[in-house]
Amino acid sequence: MFSIIQAAGWPIWPLIACSVLALAIIIERFISLKTSKVAPNRLLEEVLGVIRTGVPGPDVITQLERNSALGEVLASGLRAVNADPRCSEDDLRATMEGAGRVVTQRLEHYLSALATIASAAPLMGLFGTVVGMIEIFGSQAPGGATGGNPAQLAHGISIALYNTAFGLIVAIPSLIFWRYFRGRVDAYLLTLELAAEHLVRHLKSLRK
Repeated sequence: MFSIIQAAGWPIWPLIACSVLALAIIIERFISLKTSKVAPNRLLEEVLGVIRTGVPGPDVITQLERNSALGEVLASGLRAVNADPRCSEDDLRATMEGAGRVVTQRLEHYLSALATIASAAPLMGLFGTVVGMIEIFGSQAPGGATGGNPAQLAHGISIALYNTAFGLIVAIPSLIFWRYFRGRVDAYLLTLELAAEHLVRHLKSLRK
């Protein structure tokens, strides 16, 4: 492996740094975007079951807020009703939308960096290719004489090919995982939006 890095020359080091960063982001996003941490199954049903007898107290709401991202959004609505039992439906929605924006920012954390790596890695590989081409042309003897420097020529070819390949190796998985996480976040956001709307309608029915 080290011999490949040596053959690829110094342009490969930024690509190696990008690959390590992309791998760290992918692992972190897999951990942070678990269903149990974002939108646990049956959490909404449990909340609706609890509030049938009335809005729970601050301790229960705090516990719900710490449960997950969905719990954080639902807790913001319940806390608004606790603070003002006559809170209007529009104010309740606005409160939950504000909490949803905070959650959205957290769910999308690092995704822009992963997308940047997916876009930049091929360009960095292309830069390594250009460096390799410069090495190739530099290996030619001045004045148009044949021969040149075979070692420098081989080194230039290896720089060009290794950097092109490594740029694609970094970019393709980064793009795949970015699209995967992007779809997963969008699905979670839809779940949170529908759950918040369900809670608003339920609270409205309890007031009647």
